[in-house]
Amino acid sequence: MALLLAACAGTPHKRQPTYKTSHSALADLPPRAPSAASAGEANDVLFRAIGLVGTPYRWGGNTPDSGFDCSGLVDYIYRAATGISLPRTSHAMSTMQGRKVNRMTQLASGDLVFFDIGGAISHVGVYVGKGRFVHAPNSGGTVRLDDLDGPYWGDHFAYGKRLLE
Repeated sequence: MALLLAACAGTPHKRQPTYKTSHSALADLPPRAPSAASAGEANDVLFRAIGLVGTPYRWGGNTPDSGFDCSGLVDYIYRAATGISLPRTSHAMSTMQGRKVNRMTQLASGDLVFFDIGGAISHVGVYVGKGRFVHAPNSGGTVRLDDLDGPYWGDHFAYGKRLLE
């Protein structure tokens, strides 16, 4: 029992870099902010999201110290950068008020991106521009930066949602 408690009290998980070269066909699009009025907030969201890359995944997690699942990550980013609190699940986030963005080419930095996996919205991330998004994809992994139009995510992209106008 003492060994088990000692293991839990050990040093926190070390963040590991998860950057990789982008192969997104969207990478050459000009950067887009939601609007001139919200460009500062969008930048805060973008930098907060990028800064969390490498944080461990944990189902139900919603802080950098505990780790993140996808919706916990997105809520943490928005609360910290804009003061906006989001619902707890990706599906509930997808039903929030906000401008729906159907085409990847029309996304702006800070938009939420939703994925239909298994017939329902079940994953969310934050679009950071140049065809990339930050998300907490799966158990055993870390928060990472991926190409939105890559082979897996591009096939499951449902739409974006613009909360900043």
